[in-house]
Amino acid sequence: MGSRTLKYGLLTVALLMTGVVMASDKTLLDAVRNGELGRVQQLITEGAKLDDRSLDGSSALLLATRENQIEIARALIEAGANVNQKNLIQDSPYLLAGASGRNEILQLALAHGADLKSTNRYGGTALIPACERGHVETVRLLIAAGVDMNHVNRLGWTCLMEAIVLSDGGPAHQQIVSQLIEAGADLNLPDDKGVSPLQHAQERGQTAIAQLLRDAGAH
Repeated sequence: MGSRTLKYGLLTVALLMTGVVMASDKTLLDAVRNGELGRVQQLITEGAKLDDRSLDGSSALLLATRENQIEIARALIEAGANVNQKNLIQDSPYLLAGASGRNEILQLALAHGADLKSTNRYGGTALIPACERGHVETVRLLIAAGVDMNHVNRLGWTCLMEAIVLSDGGPAHQQIVSQLIEAGADLNLPDDKGVSPLQHAQERGQTAIAQLLRDAGAH
């Protein structure tokens, strides 16, 4: 048996043990992949299993979120699809919507039981990648929802830290830092090496962000 065949066989066993649907009713998943809203609605009415998953563990709702298929996502969520169901790499519809700036789907997820404490494969909340990627409105939605602004991921970074360390310090990230300041984020939580957000901003020449932090009392 070749290594590729063996690897596939082991993956198949693992997927079956975790409840991933491989060859059962893929009709709903296919309808979502094809962007067929009417077909999705019909299948929901006929009692399709909303949380069946594809080979990588993605539910129909996660597929819809990935492609920003807002109306399909709405139909699935309102029918009871799980907004917190994760695939094999720990993405869920809620987490992916936050990380990708899918704001309409994010709002639906927040209104239908999103787990604000849920974390991705890096140990981060939805707010952390939203800050990193400069999704200004997404950050506003997540702060308003009550996501912990001081959560530290496995890299040792908060959402404020990622808005600095993994950004160019441009206008979008300046707005995000301002939002975090206004909402009461801890401005002095250092990384795992003891370096503060202000120090990172200064080292990277992010003068506008550094000034925002100093004006707010960071050190």
